Amino acid sequence: MLRFALNASALLLLLMLMAASPATPQGTGARLLPFRHGDKWGYADRSRRLVLPLQYDEAGPFIGEIAWVKVGDKYGYIDGAGNPITPVQYARAGNFHRDRARVELNGEQFDIDPSGRRLDAGPAEEPEVDFLTQGDIVRKDGKLGFRFSVGQAVVPPLYDEIREDYRGLLFVRQGTRWGVINNKSKLVLPLAYDDIRVTAANDFVYPIVEQQGRFGYLDEDGKLLVAPRYKSAEPFVEGAARVVTIDGKPGYIDSRGKEYFED
Repeated sequence: MLRFALNASALLLLLMLMAASPATPQGTGARLLPFRHGDKWGYADRSRRLVLPLQYDEAGPFIGEIAWVKVGDKYGYIDGAGNPITPVQYARAGNFHRDRARVELNGEQFDIDPSGRRLDAGPAEEPEVDFLTQGDIVRKDGKLGFRFSVGQAVVPPLYDEIREDYRGLLFVRQGTRWGVINNKSKLVLPLAYDDIRVTAANDFVYPIVEQQGRFGYLDEDGKLLVAPRYKSAEPFVEGAARVVTIDGKPGYIDSRGKEYFED
């Protein structure tokens, strides 16, 4: 009986661990990503297998199984099976955020809900506020350093600007060049970039990095996820980010840097 009780306890512990562990990696994002082939767009799964056909002139990312699509010069919304949620009628259409999307119809801009119903004007967005939560700025002779509040790491006052990242990274500028320092005060990305940007639009993940007019992304450790090679780059949404190639063609990449377009 004692042996059975121990086995049962072990089994219960194993089941609890399985329940607590995610079945799929966190942060993988939407099931389907916009996929461009030539000038036509459809949607592909994470293996780049085409699931929804190439029948649109442009397509946006799925957010909560809803995405905008463009046919000609008009926009509409579809669900994850490709079924229309709204007619293709809008002059402009944005991604959904908190169950609202901004559209333009007959010269008027307004928000719609996930069923396509028009909504009243929402509350004004609160201004973003920057907080330094990881420690204190150190100033000396006109330069900035940083003292982390956890641990003994200290960044010497060598920099002209310091921005904070919630994952324990510091974006530092020396002259006109930016780099990244981790919470052990180690420079993990050299001072070789023109700008590093993080936004609330993508919950501050995958910062956009610029170098000589080209754009790429950083990973969670502050190292290059995608080297700067795009003409423009937008924040990640549901595990996908819209980029524009050097020859001016838009497309999407996933959070591993895999491209969902081909010419």
